[in-house]
Order: sequence, then structure tokens, then C-alpha cells
Amino acid sequence: MNSPLQGGRKRGIGWDGPSLGGPRGTRGRLRRRLAVAAGLVAGVAGWLAFGDGDIGDSSRLGTLGILTPGAEREPAPPQRPQPTRAEEAALSLGGRDEVRVEFEDPPAAGLLFDLDTGDVLWRRGAHAERPVASLTKIMTALLVAEDLRRPRRQVEIGGDAAGLDASGGVLGSAVGLEAGMRVSVGALFHTMLISSANDATTALAIESAGSVERFVESMNRRARRLELDCTHFVSAHGLEPENRSCAADLGALTRLAMAEPLIERVARKPRAVVEFPIEGGKRYLATTNPLLQEGYEGTIGLKTGFTEEAGSSLAAVVRRGGRTLAAVLLDSEDPSGQAEKLFEAVPSGGRPGR
Repeated sequence: MNSPLQGGRKRGIGWDGPSLGGPRGTRGRLRRRLAVAAGLVAGVAGWLAFGDGDIGDSSRLGTLGILTPGAEREPAPPQRPQPTRAEEAALSLGGRDEVRVEFEDPPAAGLLFDLDTGDVLWRRGAHAERPVASLTKIMTALLVAEDLRRPRRQVEIGGDAAGLDASGGVLGSAVGLEAGMRVSVGALFHTMLISSANDATTALAIESAGSVERFVESMNRRARRLELDCTHFVSAHGLEPENRSCAADLGALTRLAMAEPLIERVARKPRAVVEFPIEGGKRYLATTNPLLQEGYEGTIGLKTGFTEEAGSSLAAVVRRGGRTLAAVLLDSEDPSGQAEKLFEAVPSGGRPGR
């Protein structure tokens, strides 16, 4: 028999619904079917009204996809707001210090904290604003790592990133960039973070933002967004005393930096060899981090700083006893010794571990 889609004679029930024509027997069958359907509807309604309490309970109708007249669906629970970057980096400064350490000649300011939780374990002048020298490069490394994510990308060195001027006039803080050289982002990044080369830092800032001035503006914008109230930068490398911050702000930056995979990979290296456009094609790098130099177990970062105005400063990160700990020491006579004393005072139940 042809279906309604195939054409042909329509019998009994028409294409648009029940036909009023057709044989008498067809109308009888139709009436019987309608009666059966009405009975089923009445039975279901009675079952819902008087049957099992769990099914008939109006509070369960929403789960069945059925709504009684005037009923409303239960509103979805409110979504918890995602934490901001400032909240992710924030340190817990409200509690009491877990660690008690006495220094014969203490640092001008400092902080010891759990890197994962942000819990502060020891502090000294945590919000005292000071020049921070090359600890500035923690912010520089964070912005560069976010922006220049292709380590093999080649950077052509311009005049602003070459020579003594690009390193702030400090010959010992340069890797020897010359105008016209082509050096990879990865090589420059290693040189900046491991050897603290100021000319490499300048080259990365220009490659990232187009000029050092624009890069410094982005550094200060990020500091404001992270609510780092005692932080201000005037250069990407930090030689000027106007590059200022405090232990609390640098602790927050340390947490963010160590969460960046590129920084975490590079900052733990005591030595590195990078491709460089000189005779032999390689540049050999050695870290400025005294804990890595000494082979202090568990050390995984991060950065040193020194100028006459700032003194010797250190942001150090170690893993020990199942915890990741970080110390920030500003203007310290013995940054590595004081950092080790702080780490070993933590009741972590064992020697430093990798």
C-alpha cells in the first residue's frame, strides 16, 4: 500500500489527521482508540497524583522533566567567580610566623613562604620599599615568557640592544650583543635569567614591545593589575635605583614566575650552553644563583640582584620535605647563608630533597 508520502488513495486516517469519511467500521475503531487513549491519560494522571510518593511529589517533577501549572524550575546554583591573577599570586600575611630565626646581621627586608599556598612563614619589613636591582628581571621574564612563546624565533639585534649602553654601562652584566647579530629568543632568555645579562634583557624587551619604554609601561601596568602597591619600574634590567619593590610584592611575582613553565625550566639550571653567533657558535653560561653554584639540594630557582644602592638580593626557591619554599632577601650581607638558614628552620621533617 502506498504511504501518504508516496501518493495514492488515503484510507481511514487521512494525511492531515483522522478522516471523518470512510467506512462505518473505521469510525468505530477510531472512537475505540480515542477512548483507550483517554483512559491511559486518566490512569497516568491518577498514578502521579496518588501513587508512589517519590514520583508524585511535586518537588521531583523537575527531575522528570514535568512541570505542574505555575511551578518553576529550581534555579541553578551560582557559579563561583574564578580567582584573578592578583588573588592567585597573593601571599597570606595575616597569620603568625611559623619559623623563628635570629640573624647576627639580618637583611634589610625579607620573606619566607610556601610557594604553593602563599602562607608566609617568616618576615622582616615585608612592605618596606627598596631598590631591587636585577630582581626586576623576574617581572621581565614573566612578560617575555607570556609574549614570546617560540624559543627558536630569531631576534635581529638593533643598535639599542648592542654595546655597553644596552647593558647599563656595566661590562660584567653583558653577553656581548652586537648590532646585526641574529640570536634566538631562547638563547637570550637563558642569558637573561641564568647570567643576568642586561643587554639580552634589553633585546628581549624591544622584541616584545617595540621599545624599552613601551615594555616598561607594560611592566608597570602588570604591577598595578597584580595590586603590587610598592612596585615601580623604570627599566627592564633594574640597574637604576628607581626600580623599586618590596619583599611581599617580589614574593607574589616569584609565585607567578615559577608557575610559568619556561621560567621554571630555565631558572633551575646551574649551567647552560646556547647557540650564539660568535666563533665556535656557542656561548657558555653560568648561574649567578649562589644556591645553585653551591649545589644546595632541592634548589629550583630563581634570581639574584646587586647594585651599590640595592645591596645583594636573592629570590630563591627550593623543594624539600614535600614542600616548595621560597625566600626573598633584600640587601643581605650573606644571601645564600641566610636563605639556607631559613629553609632549614622549616619543620618539614627532613633534608632538602629534589
